Amino acid sequence: MKKLNLIWTMILLVMAGCGGGNKQSTDAFLTVDVTANYPKKELILQDFLDVEYIPLETNDEFITSANIQSIGKEIMIFRNMNRGANDIFIFDRNGKGLRKINRFGQSGEEYTNVLGITLDEENGEMFVNNHYPGKVLVYDLFGDFKRSFKQRKDFFYDQIGNFDRNHLICHDGYVEYEKKDTKRNFFLIVSKQDGSIKEISIPYKEKKSPLIVLRNANGKIVNDRSIFNRELIPFQDSWILAELSADTIYRYSQDRKLTPFIVRTPSAQTMTPEVFLFPGVLTDRYYFMQVVKKEYDFKADNGFPRTDLVYDRQEKAIFECTVYNEDFANKPMSLVYEIPMFTMISKNEIAFMKRLEAYELVEAYGKGLLKGKLKEIAATLNEDSNAVIMLAKYKK
Repeated sequence: MKKLNLIWTMILLVMAGCGGGNKQSTDAFLTVDVTANYPKKELILQDFLDVEYIPLETNDEFITSANIQSIGKEIMIFRNMNRGANDIFIFDRNGKGLRKINRFGQSGEEYTNVLGITLDEENGEMFVNNHYPGKVLVYDLFGDFKRSFKQRKDFFYDQIGNFDRNHLICHDGYVEYEKKDTKRNFFLIVSKQDGSIKEISIPYKEKKSPLIVLRNANGKIVNDRSIFNRELIPFQDSWILAELSADTIYRYSQDRKLTPFIVRTPSAQTMTPEVFLFPGVLTDRYYFMQVVKKEYDFKADNGFPRTDLVYDRQEKAIFECTVYNEDFANKPMSLVYEIPMFTMISKNEIAFMKRLEAYELVEAYGKGLLKGKLKEIAATLNEDSNAVIMLAKYKK
């Protein structure tokens, strides 16, 4: 019966998008034709999100390349992007440096390769994704070790979010070079205590990979490239799950209910090369998305052509979209691609966050391209200053 109900749901979803053009026939379901040419639309970021700028304190102890990891109500966690720089930095929400943590090493209580850090402010813990050993290390917010657990065997937790008080939500980013039977579930609910899991089942026919490989005349793989958009997006009190092999993007609620959110057409199963649809920033009015074509020119070293879309729930229509920050003249931004892939965002407050490099702001200030609070902050910076963090928050 559950399977039959799912089939009927899919039929209704597809029917909902058969009205043609960029108009949607109902607000209950959203259908996106990834091959369509939609009319263009320009938006100003501040018209639908509140923007806050936080300059990170710069001193001899707190010099960081400012790779944003997690932001809570009271603290922000960063790590250095440079390989071999294994410091974790804790700042308060005003940008003041609180402490620097380094637990790099080979013992069971130390990390060797940090892929991401997920904050659990309620429990006073941070979860460090120790990539190559396949472990998650749990520290308190002062860097004291509390416990660890192994990731599931043959899985690669590339995105980890804070689901509830007792659980994480994880995406498996494991991709096999050779085509094998990898039909399995790629989203997991994971216990914060021991790493035990519950799979989230999303139906699809055949696994589609974001990876493209280049082979020589003997068939040996000599290069590869992958699409690095996120498949796990926080939205209000739930999570958006985008399995590339499925034609439906789902919403997963706190009571663990899976409901269809967006349907793409034509099916990814019928396309060569595939065209994927990724969700991005989601607000009460706008759903930002990105269409990405699985094509790459290894000689030119470029590819994966992208088109940013937005669904306007008020107009019930889809547009090709460009967003501008009114504080930074002529600076377009993507509300999908520019979201750091490994960063998890605080739910119910922050729509997205972005690192603004000090040297870019200093240059823009000199050219008269900034205004408002961003201009005031840039006037105090030099090229060696720490970054400025832009928080885009839901309007209240």
